[in-house]
Amino acid sequence: MNILNKVLKSFVGDKAEKDIQELQPIVDQILAEGEKMKTWSNDQLRDKSAEMRNTIREYVAPLETEIKELKLQVDTNPNMDIDSKEALYDRVDNLTKEVDVKIEEVLEQVLPEAFAVVKETARRFTENDTVEVTASDYDRELAVQRPHITITGDKAQYATAWDAAGTPVDWNMIHYDVQLIGGIALHRGKVAEMQTGEGKTLVATLPVFLNALTGKGVHLVTVNDYLARRDSEWMAPIFQFHGLSVECIDNYKPNSDERRAAYKCDVTYGTNNEFGFDYLRDNMAVEPGHLVQRKHHFAIVDEVDSVLIDEARTPLIISGPTPKGDDQEFDNLKPKVQLLYNAQKKLTTEFLTEAKQRLSGLSDGKPAKEDLQEGGLSLLRAFRGLPKNKALIKYLSEEGVKQQLLKTESFYMPDNSREMWKADQ
Repeated sequence: MNILNKVLKSFVGDKAEKDIQELQPIVDQILAEGEKMKTWSNDQLRDKSAEMRNTIREYVAPLETEIKELKLQVDTNPNMDIDSKEALYDRVDNLTKEVDVKIEEVLEQVLPEAFAVVKETARRFTENDTVEVTASDYDRELAVQRPHITITGDKAQYATAWDAAGTPVDWNMIHYDVQLIGGIALHRGKVAEMQTGEGKTLVATLPVFLNALTGKGVHLVTVNDYLARRDSEWMAPIFQFHGLSVECIDNYKPNSDERRAAYKCDVTYGTNNEFGFDYLRDNMAVEPGHLVQRKHHFAIVDEVDSVLIDEARTPLIISGPTPKGDDQEFDNLKPKVQLLYNAQKKLTTEFLTEAKQRLSGLSDGKPAKEDLQEGGLSLLRAFRGLPKNKALIKYLSEEGVKQQLLKTESFYMPDNSREMWKADQ
């Protein structure tokens, strides 16, 4: 088998080596940007993060604005008909997909600078006992909760040693080139295989930081609650230094306000089980206010082989492909359902036409008794067959028509609708 592999490689080459060669120019860009940043002040380094956030925001601003306007149009027009609402929501869905595409485009553009910012931040945390910057409101807020952050006048000092899940941490890690390659691969949705001790946790900081700049949230999924808590506290200062919020959902009870707030953070750590069950609970929520997760944007799964294959079947059931792939039962049934609906609509239209003819005397107050009975029955059949028919709804607004419908319905309703089968024939 080894001989066969060698022969194949001699003809087609090594896939991993080809992938690395394709990514090397980007790594070179990251290193070049990093060299420039070495001369920057700490404030300038943080300003770069804010600049990239603005770049991303402005890149999708026209689409985001249109989405808000369409939603406002629906909210401020309670009498809008169903078809118009559906058309607007379809447009919103399409625009949302366009936003996702645009975000991917702009993230590829800022990737070299973003990765360089993270690497330079890691270098400064490694080479200094404290990193001082001009204090922001967020720094002051963090200083109340985090003992390694102190405020002196208008300056904030970030100590480069802190506690992570009960373990003292003295930051001494700087990203190697191979870790930059791993970060690019993860950002592009690929599986990155790394051995124990090669710095998977550090690699993840690169794509996590990049995607967190969008403000749409990043999930980092781990295999157990200890790792979730440890990694969130271990890596948090690197992100918080640049104004990004970090939380761990495993610190809070399910469906609590605290967990809901954790999901609103820029970076959210947690276990696969908690993410999965929160997703299931959200699917059973009856009101938007009961949801804990927001729209999914970007996620990294640590120990992916263990999480999705060895131990946890739930995520596969939630997010995996259906057994028949694109062969969906919906596609087979939709034409039949459409034919049934069209036939039903045609029949109810005939009932409505007959009802209008029979009940035409309602307008002058002289309808025959037989016309009232037969016309009322046709009207009831039209209503039971397609109650949201626009023509029916309009007709029911005419004088005396709705009263005749209710009168006819009350005739067939007694004794648990014992006579209703006659109307449904």
